[in-house]
Amino acid sequence: MAKKDKNNPAEGAQATLPPARLLQRQRDTIVPKMSEAFKYSSPMQVPRLDKIVINMGTGAGDKDPKNLENSVRDMTLITGQKPIVTVAKKAVSNFKIREGMKIGCKVTLRGNRMYHFFDRLATVVLPRIRDFQGLSPKSFDGRGNYALGLKEQLVFPEIPYDSFDRIRGMDIIICTTAKTDEEARYFLKEMGLPLRDK
Repeated sequence: MAKKDKNNPAEGAQATLPPARLLQRQRDTIVPKMSEAFKYSSPMQVPRLDKIVINMGTGAGDKDPKNLENSVRDMTLITGQKPIVTVAKKAVSNFKIREGMKIGCKVTLRGNRMYHFFDRLATVVLPRIRDFQGLSPKSFDGRGNYALGLKEQLVFPEIPYDSFDRIRGMDIIICTTAKTDEEARYFLKEMGLPLRDK
């Protein structure tokens, strides 16, 4: 059996997570409510969370490797999972990016860890944003997925102020199994995501 890495906060985190309360709420409350509202013939037709993808761009990581290291560290603390480093697929001269250059990191969350992250995002992180008025209802992609951006990582309580070196924004894409934006909007609001009506 391999030894656990004490320096990696994501190591072994999956085993210690308690069952997600949102998953229970989805089964007990949301499935019956949406089945009635959308006249589904089977509970399996009710939308559910598929995955959550968090992407953090760091710009030209080759110029300052420490910047990329700190981005990976912050992402690991936020998600409890080791991110993969993303590289540029093609060169963009305006941004001084060469093909193959390390430009960020991303994490794909599924299962129990995904539900725990969604719960923290909706109930702890978003309300901490200054002057937060709710999320825009126009950020759906037409296939039931929702995208939002955060300007800084300090809204997550996991980030310690003493190790903070610079502000890093991130994109969060919530993928659902919904076929339409209307179903996805109804489902995500029932799950607790603070979406505005207009």
